[in-house]
Amino acid sequence: MSRAFEPLTVGRWQLPQRFVMAPLTRNRAGAGHAPGPLNAEYYGQRAGAGLIITEGTAPSQVGQGYLDVPGLYTDEQVAGWRLVADAVHARDGVIVAQLMHAGRIAHADNKDGVETIAPSAVQAPGEMVTAAGSLPHDVPRSPGTDEIPGLVADYVTAARNAIAAGLDGVEVHGANGYLLHQFLDPASNVRDDVYGGSPENRARFVVEVVTAVAEAIGADRVGLRLSPGHQFNGITEEPGSDLTATYRAVVDGVAPLGLAYLSVLASPLEPLETLVRDLHERFGGVVLLNSGFGDITSLKSVEDLLETGLADAVVVGRPFLANPDLAERWRRGAELNEPDQSTFYGGGAEGYTDYPTLDQAS
Repeated sequence: MSRAFEPLTVGRWQLPQRFVMAPLTRNRAGAGHAPGPLNAEYYGQRAGAGLIITEGTAPSQVGQGYLDVPGLYTDEQVAGWRLVADAVHARDGVIVAQLMHAGRIAHADNKDGVETIAPSAVQAPGEMVTAAGSLPHDVPRSPGTDEIPGLVADYVTAARNAIAAGLDGVEVHGANGYLLHQFLDPASNVRDDVYGGSPENRARFVVEVVTAVAEAIGADRVGLRLSPGHQFNGITEEPGSDLTATYRAVVDGVAPLGLAYLSVLASPLEPLETLVRDLHERFGGVVLLNSGFGDITSLKSVEDLLETGLADAVVVGRPFLANPDLAERWRRGAELNEPDQSTFYGGGAEGYTDYPTLDQAS
């Protein structure tokens, strides 16, 4: 049997295999950034992933980024996520909400005019798609030191809302250039208080958020995603002593909590392999690995990554878009559906819930 299909215990969950579904932004939330029946159908179809990590979900209105991305800060959103949780659990799946505060990757038009914040008042390069077209990212406001506990509290509230909705846990998004990653990068964090400057100070906010969330809902329901050196959304991190010190400070800070998992996106893997191995050892628990956006993950690449010893399980993205029954297809060696990139973001059921399973295709 392929090692990919060996069972694995992750936190409080027993998973049937060693690959899981990545967080995949689809921009299909309904009114008020709340999931609806269509979202529930989509996630329910993919319950065979074993563990589903949802699309990035805002912990507060300030944290909203892209158009039609869901949140977890209103009663309507909690009710919507309850539909999703019920659909996944009806098919014996496990689903956690990825808490993604977009920080400076935002425009006020996408959140009813609410301000944009970031560690420092440093505008991100590039533009944000809005209903009025693509516009430059907002110049963010830098919150004072006394405001940081309120940001931590937003994550805690969203995590509690996830559990109230029946979701199995949360993944704290500290990667891909969003708020927590912005605190880690010395180019986007030029603060001169206890949250800026040294690697330990830049790591402080991430550690505080993860600690507070773990205390609120139980560490065995919490994962953390990191992407060291991933130059995305204006992040400028590069392999070297500062990067190593920063991510060691994060992992050393959260390791004693006993989290369900640490998820690491390393793209490309080669220059980061030594750091990933070091972080795995320091974490001392289950590590999920995503080799990045460049390649589409195959069953062979899952097996190859598992053989490196860098990961206990592999995070798989695009194949799950077009193949709701991906695990069964890989198990049988069956042909895969090809994803339609034109339907990745926004729209309705087309390219979202209409990909056939093996049984439907036959």
